[in-house]
Amino acid sequence: MPGLIAPPPAIEPGQTLADATTILDLLPAPVVVIDSQDRVSLVNGAAEQFFRTSAQQMQGRSLGQFIAEDSPVFSLVHQVRASNARVSEHELEMHTPRSGRQYLSVQGAPLPDSPGSVVLMLLERGITEMIDRQMTHRGAARSVTSMAAVLAHEVRNPLSGIRGAAQLLEQNATTEDRPLAELIRQEADRISGLIGRMEVFNELGPFERRPVNIHMVLDRVQRLAETGFGQNIRFDADFDPSLPPVPGDHDQLVQIFLNLIKNACEATPEVGGRVYLRTAYQHGVRFALPGRKDRVALPLMVSIVDNGRGIPEDLKSHLFDPFVTSKPNGTGLGLALVAKLVGDHGGIVECESEPGRTEFRVMLPFFDGRASNGGEA
Repeated sequence: MPGLIAPPPAIEPGQTLADATTILDLLPAPVVVIDSQDRVSLVNGAAEQFFRTSAQQMQGRSLGQFIAEDSPVFSLVHQVRASNARVSEHELEMHTPRSGRQYLSVQGAPLPDSPGSVVLMLLERGITEMIDRQMTHRGAARSVTSMAAVLAHEVRNPLSGIRGAAQLLEQNATTEDRPLAELIRQEADRISGLIGRMEVFNELGPFERRPVNIHMVLDRVQRLAETGFGQNIRFDADFDPSLPPVPGDHDQLVQIFLNLIKNACEATPEVGGRVYLRTAYQHGVRFALPGRKDRVALPLMVSIVDNGRGIPEDLKSHLFDPFVTSKPNGTGLGLALVAKLVGDHGGIVECESEPGRTEFRVMLPFFDGRASNGGEA
């Protein structure tokens, strides 16, 4: 998954633990390898700093001596062994005797050729900060919903009066004053149009979650793009055909990816513009979201990458806020709407950008056979 630190390389046959330690010491994230009895067999330099203990003191001792024995880390280790696959958990609470309580993202993976051994990677930043931003994005989208309701109720009526008065003035105005009356009417129409665009946030109430084939959604959006705003763009797709359906609303999912792909197309250069669509299933990726006691599995990932100029640095942290845009004629509501719709579908959206490459990732749950009504998962 782009944006996550990859697990450490497997120890090849004939390679010693000392060789592996040299490789692992180059990684900035703490890495701990435990055997089938939960004894520490290997740590890197970052892990020594994290636990404030030397590798010599840790090796051969139970992991429970360095992490509270009721820590959810041990549940993750059990899942890795049971599934023999990589497992990731985010916003996971960890308490260590020397470092105290912390919230981390933890990745676990089975160690090849060593039954029962598990490699643990502790991510102190990155994903945790990403989740914090997701909560901010959702809050910003909700603020737009409230603002749209206020504007529709409090502004529409006086605005209609202003426009009507401007029309009357325009009819009876002198040649010199008529342009000013026209300007008042045109600006009233512009404000009315903005309110209309914001009202889409109010119209999106609870919906019934039905199984939706995400590839049918992406195929439709790509066809719309190729016949419209993306006629001169080269589209490349890499879809995982085994993906299960997404629980949600087909039209709203189309709206999500239509906005994202339109943004990608508009960001690409006039000559040589490319947009890359990818889907993948991420085993074991779960998130702890506010208001939920359980951890939410978001294994379905849709990635949209363009080769455009990239997002200005000063906009990155506010990208999904309303009225934030780098387009001369943009309203800054497109990505705020995306954040709201993705949140309503129980997912998250994240962006990474640098000159020549911008990637939006939407992570969604899979349909478990239970249709439900209502907003956020």
